[in-house]
Amino acid sequence: MKQQILVVGAGFGGLWSALSAARLLDKHDRNDVVITLLAPQAELRIRPRFYEPNVHAMFAPLDALFDSVGVRFVKGSAERIDEQARTVGYRDESGRQHELSYDRLVLATGSQLARPPVPGLEAHAFDVDQIESAARLENHLKSLKDRPYSLARNTVVVAGGGFTGIETATEMPARLREVLGEDQDIRVIVIDRAPQIGAALGDGIRPSIVEASDHLGIEWVLGTSVAAVDANGVTLSDGRHIESNTVIWTVGFRASPLTEQLTSVRDGLGRLHVDQNLKVAGQDNIFAAGDVAYAATDDLGNLAAMSCQHAIALGRHAGNNVAADLLGVQPIPYSQPKYVTCLDLGAWGAVFTEGWDRQLKLVKDEAKQLKTQINTIWIYPPAADRATALAAADPMIPVA
Repeated sequence: MKQQILVVGAGFGGLWSALSAARLLDKHDRNDVVITLLAPQAELRIRPRFYEPNVHAMFAPLDALFDSVGVRFVKGSAERIDEQARTVGYRDESGRQHELSYDRLVLATGSQLARPPVPGLEAHAFDVDQIESAARLENHLKSLKDRPYSLARNTVVVAGGGFTGIETATEMPARLREVLGEDQDIRVIVIDRAPQIGAALGDGIRPSIVEASDHLGIEWVLGTSVAAVDANGVTLSDGRHIESNTVIWTVGFRASPLTEQLTSVRDGLGRLHVDQNLKVAGQDNIFAAGDVAYAATDDLGNLAAMSCQHAIALGRHAGNNVAADLLGVQPIPYSQPKYVTCLDLGAWGAVFTEGWDRQLKLVKDEAKQLKTQINTIWIYPPAADRATALAAADPMIPVA
């Protein structure tokens, strides 16, 4: 009977895990191991682009790629992990429940937007976390033109001044004017509890965020947070109310709740502690990749962020090492010492930094060209050609 490697999740971590496992099996000429990938869709959803318009097109089909490398795809949503029986229970698109067995498992089910119990949040706020929710926001923005003018119609409130909040906010003036007209007086307001603009991104990148915000007319309300959302806007923790028909929540992410089903150590965001080979702490047969992995990137105390930059490399290493573990060959310890930041700042441009201390390297048009290259080429999957795909899955390829 053939042995089974099961990868759960078709995001960056899951896709590259499957490809890398296939690469190592091919390298050792092994045909006695089946790689199965379980996910709701056979597509890589390009989540870093969900703040952009035309979000319905932000995915790449994976069927042909999986066929080219011999990865079996199963369509369904994972619901249960039984680490003793080595099974994963899932529900198919018709709602029926099934099980898949594994000899080795890679959990790569990603992260999701945290939704705290803020009154009115579920009923009235939008987000850019998934294609479906980002498409809902896009349809809402397009519908604003059918409403009579009001301050609320022309105002967008973005809750959260982190990476996602900034990219969403700086894209919004152009998106609003495309719908409402270039002559419209629009407002985009970022609500952030931090005392400074872009506080989480550091001093090196802050001046660019400030300049872009001034250029685009984006307002920042600092030192406060959203206490409630209603049909007409938001109430802040300091009691102020801002009128808006469009409130976008971007605050906080948590690892997939499937991590809670394993008897393993997790961090405050629900990520599973892993060793240098990305095997989950306390588990003999389970590895983790992408946003569910609490992984050291170097020997200096830096940890992988919830980003495709880290998920791609984590996937390549997890896939290689899960196959290596099954075959009894030497694993490749995960290491990703190089860290970069490329932040889109709308029509102003972008900003690119290197290092964990975010040393400024490119700004405005130069950085925007690089960001466009990253978003439209670099993070997409390889061509559905066996040799090309397997070569691209080499864990020793540096990811910046």
